[in-house]
This record gives sequence, C-alpha cells and structure tokens, in this order.
Amino acid sequence: MAELLPLPDRREAASRGPSPDPDPLWRHLVGERLRRLRRERGETLSEVARRAGISVQYLSEMERGRKEASSEMIAAVLGALGESLLDLTAGIADDLRTKTAPAPAMPGGAQVLALAA
Repeated sequence: MAELLPLPDRREAASRGPSPDPDPLWRHLVGERLRRLRRERGETLSEVARRAGISVQYLSEMERGRKEASSEMIAAVLGALGESLLDLTAGIADDLRTKTAPAPAMPGGAQVLALAA
C-alpha cells in the first residue's frame, strides 16, 4: 500500500524565503536552441519544416517547447539546419552555463547583472 506524505505548510515554506528556480525542461531548452539557430540563419518555419520533412505546426510546437519530440524528429530538424546533435547539446550546455554563472563582483560589493540574449 502506498504511503501518504503530508504536504508542506505554505506559510512555513514562505517564511524560508524564495525557493531556487527549478531546472528547465529539456523540451524547452531544445526548442529555444532550435528557434535561435533557425533565426540566425534567417530562415522561416516553412523552409526548415519542408527540409526536415515535418509540418510547420509541429516545428513551431517544438520551438515553443510544447512537444516532447522524438530523437528522430530532433535529428531531422538539426539536419535541415546543418547542425548535429553534438552541436545542439554543446550549445544548450553553454546556454545553461551562461544563465547560471555568478555575476562578477564590482568594487564595493556591487554585482553586475548579465542578461542572456
């Protein structure tokens, strides 16, 4: 029989301060990266979808992180963009490092806030 676990008291959780941001979902990271690659090349959804052999709607949903695309679909889009799975994963790793890197300290204890493009 399954054990029931009590839910934490919201007031108690709020008193501990804000919780750290959860890790992003893989489908969101892949989608953001695919969209950036396509836009950097100045291509439309239609052009890339046609070369990848998928529908424009499906590619759009991939880019928005709404579809948990199969490895075959991701590979097809990457091929249409002239990229590899290694390029994709390395790019996502770089993006994550940039987003989670601590802000450089300034004289007097101030910090610089870097915004990702």
